[in-house]
Amino acid sequence: MKIICEREPLAAAFQLAASVAPARSPKEILQNVKLTVADDKATFTATDMEVGIRLELAEGLTIESEGAALLPVARTNAILRESTDDRLTIETDDAGVRVLGSRSKFRLPGANPDEFPRVVGFEEEAYHEIPVRLFRQMVKRTVFATDAETGRYALGGVLLELEGESVVAVGTDGRRLARMQGSGTAVGDHKTSGTSTIVPTRAIQLMERAVVDSDETVQLAARANDLLLRTERCTIYSRLVEGRYPNWRQVFPQRENASQIDMTVGPLFAALRQAAIVTDHDSRGIDFTFAEGTLTMEANTAEIGESQVQLPIAYEGESITLTMDHRFVADFCKVLDNESGFILEIESGASPALLSTEDGYGYVIMPMARER
Repeated sequence: MKIICEREPLAAAFQLAASVAPARSPKEILQNVKLTVADDKATFTATDMEVGIRLELAEGLTIESEGAALLPVARTNAILRESTDDRLTIETDDAGVRVLGSRSKFRLPGANPDEFPRVVGFEEEAYHEIPVRLFRQMVKRTVFATDAETGRYALGGVLLELEGESVVAVGTDGRRLARMQGSGTAVGDHKTSGTSTIVPTRAIQLMERAVVDSDETVQLAARANDLLLRTERCTIYSRLVEGRYPNWRQVFPQRENASQIDMTVGPLFAALRQAAIVTDHDSRGIDFTFAEGTLTMEANTAEIGESQVQLPIAYEGESITLTMDHRFVADFCKVLDNESGFILEIESGASPALLSTEDGYGYVIMPMARER
């Protein structure tokens, strides 16, 4: 095998594939990326046996001979990162793999690429096709709310519900819940079943990173135990999280007497950051007091200090004080543009707050109990 390739697209493709490979594993072969050269393209595959990726590279590539090689992740990443050459040559011989630049030579050990586990391709006839912009929003607006640190495994991923034109993504850690919905196209009568299509947080983040601006759509195929994503240049496979997701629809408040307040992300986020200056890890609650025409945010932390920040709002009604974790409100602001408008719905200090946008995004924050 021998290829000559522009370094930047080579490095980008390798680094994305390498992000799947485990840093440590009893199977040392998994700490490599397999490079296969055939049919006028180079294909990078990597897996940790839970998540797998097949990534094709054709741009900036000259193929002199076909074949396959295993590239050790750490050393190859370092070579591609530190090299100053515009083009690099990768070739194999009986002694291993050589990476050549105009003024540099590297030899890496070469394991047998035939022993590398197979990473499945996308051969499904039933799948959902989703616009790239919507898919990215679905991931970015929900993945931060998942819970990857506790033993509640079903919350350690994003729930996908795909049926007909309806596509929904949900993330929750039990204290807040994010839901993004939109429209896609079902091919071959594809649909998910119940609340079991839970994609691990790490895997769905990889899927979002693998999508590029030139992709118009992504294809998602849910099976009994795994999910496949395909774009024009890559396929990603992920096992699903075991367990069943909670009934997230019951979390969304259904109430008749709530107050709905039109707000803009930028001013709220700026005021929130000021109020949060005197909070710490153990004291994260901020009192949000909604009164006639004004939102007042107050924090009080022993040995750190107090803050009070006011923001004009379009609110008329009785004063309501709701204590919320400032990080949860900030997370909502971070995934939207500063100019974005949203509706903040509140009912009482003991009821959850609902933040929603016109494009299908809903976010529920449970109130905190806090002693002054």
